[in-house]
Amino acid sequence: MEIASSMTDDVLIVHGGTPIEGEIKVRGAKNLVPKAMVAALLGSSPSRLRNVPDIRDVRVVRGLLQLHGVTVRTGEEPGELYMDPSRVERANVADIDAHAGSSRIPILLCGPLLHRLGHAFIPGLGGCDIGGRPVDFHFDVLRQFGATIDKRADGQYLEAPRGLRGCKIRLPYPSVGSTEQVLLTAVLAEGVTELSNAAVEPEIEDLICVLQKMGAMISMDTDRTIRITGVDRLEGYTHRALPDRLETASWASAALATKGSVYVRGAAQREMMTFLNVYRKVGGAFEIDDEGIRFWHPGGPLNAIALETDVHPGFQTDWQQPLVVALTQASGLSIVHETVYESRLGFTSALNQMGAHIQLYRECLGGSACRFGQRNFLHSAVVSGPTTLQGADLVIPDLRGGFSYLIAALAAQGTSRVHGIDLINRGYENFIKKLEDLGAKVERPA
Repeated sequence: MEIASSMTDDVLIVHGGTPIEGEIKVRGAKNLVPKAMVAALLGSSPSRLRNVPDIRDVRVVRGLLQLHGVTVRTGEEPGELYMDPSRVERANVADIDAHAGSSRIPILLCGPLLHRLGHAFIPGLGGCDIGGRPVDFHFDVLRQFGATIDKRADGQYLEAPRGLRGCKIRLPYPSVGSTEQVLLTAVLAEGVTELSNAAVEPEIEDLICVLQKMGAMISMDTDRTIRITGVDRLEGYTHRALPDRLETASWASAALATKGSVYVRGAAQREMMTFLNVYRKVGGAFEIDDEGIRFWHPGGPLNAIALETDVHPGFQTDWQQPLVVALTQASGLSIVHETVYESRLGFTSALNQMGAHIQLYRECLGGSACRFGQRNFLHSAVVSGPTTLQGADLVIPDLRGGFSYLIAALAAQGTSRVHGIDLINRGYENFIKKLEDLGAKVERPA
């Protein structure tokens, strides 16, 4: 495999074949904390957010808030942020571009900035290449609220000359990002906003809790409909972010794939119930107490399963990639049907180079057809196991795929060189130290 020279300084050497054992801690969810930070822009008084992980997405949003005049500093306890938005101001376009290029989160600043300043600028957006995430839908939503959008060479310029007004919106798919966009825009918009076919992930509910603490009026119905009655003013909030269930599942899958045992302090059962059922079905063991969850391989063969990803409360797409590595060690044929992102199974080609037997298919191999079934996407996989993985040179494709490569390298015989590991910092706090704490044999090149 040819490795780009620009990535040679961003490498982790992994000596595999040793079970990981010990304890690590997870903090607030990557899919909530940056969005709660954006929500602080809407307040007329300071906010305090607790249980904040030190990850790149948090640093990106912190920089963007500071560029817009928000005072951001660490709080009194570890993992606490204090944010004062009393002096929000227009930011320099070049500075915004420098901060925003590595993340898609800045598009969520549009609604709050339109409310506070009457205008916003969004440059080109980054993020993981795992399939379509059409930002145009975000702009369509903002137009329905009354925003005007001027597309220029350096990005999108938005204004709200007559303010923002509530509207009726139906999502074609329960998109998390689109639901967040509506929530962050509707809370200060005039009138009532009705959002149907909304995402209802735990992180969405936690964001709603944040906004309700600020004074928002939001109700959720059982049919995925969210109604937001706009208010004239929001205050700051004090909130402890829910734990990161996606990072928790990654460490659980690592314990299973390496025949190890990991206690994840800070993990919570409620948001993990669907994952825990599948984990037990595969043959993994877990034990829950008031402080966290311990995951381990109980010995003996693992079980092949049929798995289909879905929006919450289904099996989350971000759980799929790490678990697929463990499924390479299960006896028999496992079937994985990815229904959320059309390109999320591309990471398996590197696993095959390590010795896995994974075949991709364009057909829907799950229990039901999905929106990708007639669109020529390789979105189903058959995993044949168990197979012995061998160390290899690996180039990280995306956040969850990257952590999956780490799991594969830990489970493999021999040494792997994992390139592009800085991408993992987007969503995994201090992951190299956590690996070391679990007894993993990892090192940076000399």
